[in-house]
Amino acid sequence: MEVAEVFISCKKEAHYSRELMLQWPALVRVISGEVRIATADRSLCFFAGDTILFPRDQLGRMSKLPLDGKPCLVISVVFRNDRLKHYYQDIQPLVLRSNEPILFGDHPLLQSLFNSLQPYFQLADALPADIAALKVEEAIRVLRTVDVAADGLLGYFEKPGKVDLVAFMEQNFMYNLPLEKFGYLTGRSLTTFKKDFKDAFRISPGRWLTQKRLELAHYQIIEQKKKPSEVYLDTGFEDLSHFSFAFKKQFGYSPTKASS
Repeated sequence: MEVAEVFISCKKEAHYSRELMLQWPALVRVISGEVRIATADRSLCFFAGDTILFPRDQLGRMSKLPLDGKPCLVISVVFRNDRLKHYYQDIQPLVLRSNEPILFGDHPLLQSLFNSLQPYFQLADALPADIAALKVEEAIRVLRTVDVAADGLLGYFEKPGKVDLVAFMEQNFMYNLPLEKFGYLTGRSLTTFKKDFKDAFRISPGRWLTQKRLELAHYQIIEQKKKPSEVYLDTGFEDLSHFSFAFKKQFGYSPTKASS
């Protein structure tokens, strides 16, 4: 299934995603409502009129919330690697790698770009591939004109480098990712990730992740007085029943009893 490159989303009710790890950079324009991004160390909030370029390979959670009686309406442009590499093949910009989202101020070129997209969304939620290809290239040109720092997100194609495994996992264990993704984000193959993990923690990644997530959930239920239904997704569990089973096995009582 081909991923839509230019699309619009409308959320009339609060909508929460468990994980956000962009495979490619993405440009987001908030038309109405509020968009919140929560990472391991901070929270970001964006409102109507904000335009943000998000880097790839960053972990977080996204919330789309209605505001002032209006739904959360967002236009997104996704920059696939093949399109970016084709664009940059004849360009050699001074690329300083950036992991920080870029928040753009008001600019007539950005306004023109998004104004030109909205008529298409009266017909469908996503642009046809041939039209999307043209609009993606236009978006690249506009972003580079508005802020040269965009090259640091769009024109950088290296995979994540090797990072401190212990520090990364302690900060990001609550994200429900396959071990392959954790390996990729720490600059390791799956085999090397498992070996380095066992050397560092003296336990398998699966068992360590479960224990850390249960400890966090226990703290949130006991100390922060949250309900099990409020914590299981944010602590990395896929469903409430699996969370309840693992919690009772670990602590000897159910999360429901712990919260009562």
